[in-house]
Amino acid sequence: MPWPHTLRARLTAGLVVLLAISCAAVGVAAVVGLNGFLTGRLDQQLTAAGSRYPASLEHPDAGTRPSDHDGDEHDGEHGDARKQATGTFGARLVDGVATNAAVVPPGSAAANRAVDLTAADSRTLAAVPVDGSGHSVELSPLDDYRVVATPGKDGDVLVTGLPLEPVEATVHRLELVAACVFGAALAVTGVAGALWVRWSLRPLSRVAATATRVSELPLASGEVALPPRAPESDPRSEVGRVAGAFNRMLGHVEDALTKRHASEERLRSFAADASHELRTPVASVRGHAELALLHPGPVPPKVTRALERIAAESARMGEMVDDLLLLARLDAGRPLERLPVDLTRLVLDAVTDARAAGPDHRWALELPEEPVTVTGDGHRLQQVLANLLANARLHTPVGTKVTVSLQTVPLETDARTHARTAVLAVHDDGPGVPEDVRPGVFERFTRADRRRTEGGGGGAGLGLSIVSAVVEAHAGTVALESRPGATTFTVRLPGAVPADGSDSDSDSDSAAD
Repeated sequence: MPWPHTLRARLTAGLVVLLAISCAAVGVAAVVGLNGFLTGRLDQQLTAAGSRYPASLEHPDAGTRPSDHDGDEHDGEHGDARKQATGTFGARLVDGVATNAAVVPPGSAAANRAVDLTAADSRTLAAVPVDGSGHSVELSPLDDYRVVATPGKDGDVLVTGLPLEPVEATVHRLELVAACVFGAALAVTGVAGALWVRWSLRPLSRVAATATRVSELPLASGEVALPPRAPESDPRSEVGRVAGAFNRMLGHVEDALTKRHASEERLRSFAADASHELRTPVASVRGHAELALLHPGPVPPKVTRALERIAAESARMGEMVDDLLLLARLDAGRPLERLPVDLTRLVLDAVTDARAAGPDHRWALELPEEPVTVTGDGHRLQQVLANLLANARLHTPVGTKVTVSLQTVPLETDARTHARTAVLAVHDDGPGVPEDVRPGVFERFTRADRRRTEGGGGGAGLGLSIVSAVVEAHAGTVALESRPGATTFTVRLPGAVPADGSDSDSDSDSAAD
């Protein structure tokens, strides 16, 4: 039987086991004590009876006198059974051999009954010490007996005995009564103990229930409302101290989460406000630089180069500001557009733009025969595709093959409808993402220490974080699998429906330059 796992079951089982051990000890002590007491009483009876009965067996030819009183009948050849208890055993041993043996049978009319002892019985009686003390023996025709051996007048040994059956019957009855009483006590104690332990541990169960509810809360981000505190019991008890400590811990956690949420809100508000405020001066700087470049008069080459750099950096800063503003809006939970979007058309356009921006790469398409439509924000999904392709172009060497594939798979949650999941994958055979960068590749401002490109500048580390935020806003997922020679970004968007409404997978075609 396996040991129980719960504290309540262990306490109940321990209580029952301890009680069972105590009952067993009491029962054994009572049985041993009663057996010793009754055996001692039997020895006293044997001592009081003396050797009169076996002595009457010492001379078998000594008949009874006609004047014997009480009117009892007896057989002189088999001993005098008068005033002997029923079952009294007598035997005469000469040189270790039983020459005479008899027992007093039940009934007042019967005198005695001869007993035929075997050689083994004779050896058993001969082994009894001649010390006048009681000893237990087992005789084949009579079962268990308590006997006393005393020396006879003719150099023989006289043995007197009484049956142990009354003693054994009384002891067995005590054993049965003790087993029934202790068994009932154990059953009642087990039930009562289980109820008592359950009642005593109710505060601990409430603490566990509160801890379970807390463990199911999304504590990673956002405002978190912790459940009500666990009821506190007597603080002097162990359970009360646990409940109090747990509630204090929840208070500290709630304070920390509140402060963290407030800090996130301040940071998010700052990012949004700074992005808004930076858009105007950045656009103004860029506009002035472009206006200066359009000046009809002669401009020194160094000034022209500086103005071109100002315009380029202003444009890059404007894109960064737009990215930060987009992330701030997504963090604030602002809803995106929910319109049908032809994902196939977006893939075609994005690959065309990427091919124009990176002609030294090899671009390939794997698209289903039928267009794939999802519900979402077309502009943001186009930004996801552009960022993934730009990431593959900027962080892989010249000549790398980039394959963009699109397919639909059945929705795992409901296979009975026509709704499916759109799976978009961007795969390249470049050197792969460094292993130390992979865990935080979708975090903001994450940039590899070691570039995967042979030339070209890098971004601010916001592209993949925008991909992750936009995909999550569409209830989708994005994942990375990378090793040297194979890097794949996989985007899953639920709710895809082929243009013809069919539910069959389509074969894909490929095109490469």
